[in-house]
Amino acid sequence: MSVSNLVIKITDALKPVLVKIIPQEYLSRAKKAYMNRNTTKLKDAKIAPYKPGRYAEGINLIGSIQAASGLGQSSRLVAAELEASGMPYSIKEHHISEQLSMTEHEFDAKFSDELPYDINLLHINAHEFTVSYMQLGKQVWDYRYNIAFWLWELEEFPAEWIDCISIVDEIWTPAEFVSNSIRKVTDKPVHTIPYHVTAPTDDKYDRAYFGLPEDKFLFLMMYDNGSMMERKNPLGTLEAFKRAFGKENDEVGLVIKISGNAKEDMEKIREFFDGYTNIYFMTEMLTKIEVNSLLRDVDVFVSLHRAEGFGLGMAEAMLNGTPCIATNWSANTEFMDEKSACMVDYQLIELTEDIGPFKAGNRWADADVAQAAEYMKRLYADKAFYDIIKNNALSHINEVLSEERITVMMRERVEAIRKLSLIHISRAHETLSDLVC
Repeated sequence: MSVSNLVIKITDALKPVLVKIIPQEYLSRAKKAYMNRNTTKLKDAKIAPYKPGRYAEGINLIGSIQAASGLGQSSRLVAAELEASGMPYSIKEHHISEQLSMTEHEFDAKFSDELPYDINLLHINAHEFTVSYMQLGKQVWDYRYNIAFWLWELEEFPAEWIDCISIVDEIWTPAEFVSNSIRKVTDKPVHTIPYHVTAPTDDKYDRAYFGLPEDKFLFLMMYDNGSMMERKNPLGTLEAFKRAFGKENDEVGLVIKISGNAKEDMEKIREFFDGYTNIYFMTEMLTKIEVNSLLRDVDVFVSLHRAEGFGLGMAEAMLNGTPCIATNWSANTEFMDEKSACMVDYQLIELTEDIGPFKAGNRWADADVAQAAEYMKRLYADKAFYDIIKNNALSHINEVLSEERITVMMRERVEAIRKLSLIHISRAHETLSDLVC
């Protein structure tokens, strides 16, 4: 085990103790500085170049496949695409945090620590890429063609992650919005391979199961109350609902699904909706099939996000026949439009301070809350309009994110990688022969 890897393991193990004696802000700054130093060192990593024939042709998918998280679900979608493509593949479960809930076991039969194939597909976000390199070890990268599958939410890719690109051969993303951000900082190939989204449900997870009323028109918003809630912008949805419906309207309701420690948020929301009796909180951990069923059970899903690297919740809602009200900016606009969703206008605003990886000076969208409120009222009151959006959403997303379309894109790119690699080898041999002659 390398010294760097040992440091990471020790600090993770001691974190519950350290936060009691050292301010969290100081720990975060120290960790960031440490990771930035190690990311810079990646430029000097001497990865052995791809060597066709050393390993069998196929894909090693590496990521947090079992995690009950958005990234875990995204990794499982890629695994399902590989399965549908017919290409040989194996999976290596790899996660950074030990705090994740590892409850998803759909692909356990494909797990292998041997990494038998010649292409690595690393579904590990850029901010964790350095740690993953240190944990997995250089030998995982050597002699294979390494593809990073990354998500990102803004137009500008963070400068402190750019050196991670030095240890991969190319990058895949699920949206052109993300690809265009990364293309600004590298000459390496960047390709868009969208997710083929599936959203299976179970009839036993109905409104009664979730403790929700049967007789109300329900709107749903979901967010994590961690530091990235600024990006998800739940306050926009709260304000829109309050503008759309008064306290006296007992035919509608707002369902608020919060992940994380929700006590403080719930108190603030109750104060915001003082006098309202139709606000329903959900804070328990749900399985993916429960989340999908919840999306099906409500009438409208609302996402007034400021930026999205894909927009999985919106896609899953559309697949389950639930109309969406969504900000008309970033990656979600690649699978939804004004015929298939209620797209909310916005203003691009500049961040005045750093918020996690989002830097002061970057831009994101500020949704028009008044317009969102009007969409809420129209979907509630206009059944014909509601049905048009619902039907258009189903047909549009099944076309844009179809399994056939995406698996063809994936197979064609993998075939191109191998063809180009053989051409480069052939040219290298010709050059060597000329020099010998």
